[in-house]
Amino acid sequence: MKFASSLATLAVLMFSGATNAETGLLSMQERAAWVDSNTEFRFSHVLPDIMRREGIDMWVLISREYNEDPVLETMLPADWLSARRRTILVIFDPGAGKPLERWAIARYDVGNLFKKAWDPQKQPHQFAALAQLIATKQPNRIGINKSVYFNHADGLAATDHELLVQALSDPYRNRLVSAEYLAVGWLETRSEAEMAVYPALVALGHQLIARAFSREVITPGVTTTEQVEWWLREQTRAHKLTNWFHPSVSIQRSSQTKNNDFSSHAAAGVIQPGDLLHVDFGMTYLRLNSDQQQHAYVLRPGETQAPDYLQQALANANRLQDIFTSQFLLGRSGNQVLKASREQAISEGITPSIYTHPIGFHGHAAGTTLGMWDAQGGVPVEGDYPLHANTAYSIELNAATDAPQWGGAVRIMLEEQAWFDGKSVHYLNGRQTQLLLIEYSQ
Repeated sequence: MKFASSLATLAVLMFSGATNAETGLLSMQERAAWVDSNTEFRFSHVLPDIMRREGIDMWVLISREYNEDPVLETMLPADWLSARRRTILVIFDPGAGKPLERWAIARYDVGNLFKKAWDPQKQPHQFAALAQLIATKQPNRIGINKSVYFNHADGLAATDHELLVQALSDPYRNRLVSAEYLAVGWLETRSEAEMAVYPALVALGHQLIARAFSREVITPGVTTTEQVEWWLREQTRAHKLTNWFHPSVSIQRSSQTKNNDFSSHAAAGVIQPGDLLHVDFGMTYLRLNSDQQQHAYVLRPGETQAPDYLQQALANANRLQDIFTSQFLLGRSGNQVLKASREQAISEGITPSIYTHPIGFHGHAAGTTLGMWDAQGGVPVEGDYPLHANTAYSIELNAATDAPQWGGAVRIMLEEQAWFDGKSVHYLNGRQTQLLLIEYSQ
């Protein structure tokens, strides 16, 4: 699928009206209209190509209330906050260039997205009604969300799978196949409208991080990392957004470098002059997620900028970003990108650690895995999955730089959202190339 020439123009045409003047975010009602319009667009312009690519002509998704399939959740209308009772969605490709058919084996239409195909007065058993629809459409391959390796594609509960198999006759029972690559393709592929609004979410994250790492929030010698974390949570809610994980703020301090454990709050405490701060922060907007990491330096008395060795450490991490994103190539696997990137970085004297993940409908989203912090040699299966065009990634990595003045290695951990168009990687709202500075005053 090719992207429209002007993504911003498309977004403006689709959604007009009052927005938050400061952030450009849509009102709650406009967000619902946006989600429904974008979902309809995805069904018409994104999903057909993926179904045909994977050779699946019928996709059956089943969820019960509060036990939602992660794929089905992305297909519900905006005013459906969960499945209702048992929700069964059927997507059928009639072929010959015809649009996909969308049916709901439910007591009512699923918004304007799925047409009701069950009359309980005529057929009281829901799975029997599903079996009748399947027999009518005569699909060749029926995709269901079962997967050993891709957790996002494993949303069919054991009970629902058992009831489905029991309801089907032999010809169709034998046509059930895993829809794992179809599910991943649906989740990982970004639409034009999504890429038009995604930068606004990322930009807001940058703005809030800059405010959090400033004297507006931090008074050196007084403010704690926990207070900064909760300030970020409060600001997220003030913008009528949510966090998909609790923000973390950590301290790298020269006298404690060797004992830092950034997987816990061992380094948490009162922020002091000379500290190197790190934040990990993510929000959700229009069913899209952000995931960002940046650093700030707390100036000591008399300092006007961070020490040169800290600035060099950041430059080394930026270079690792460049090396890594230059290795993205359509069809190349995540493990291939990881291996080539690490080899080049090490040859340039950089100590790399790369753990990049897809991002979109989920924070740690479906798609190509490019390393994990504890799997720098590659990730089986998910890491073998190839890069596709029109996908988004959280470029997450770190570079360690030896700094005798610091008393050990300085580890710069960066994370930024980017879009792979099939040819190159584009950051959605830039990246950190200068340390944020927090002034000291008595």
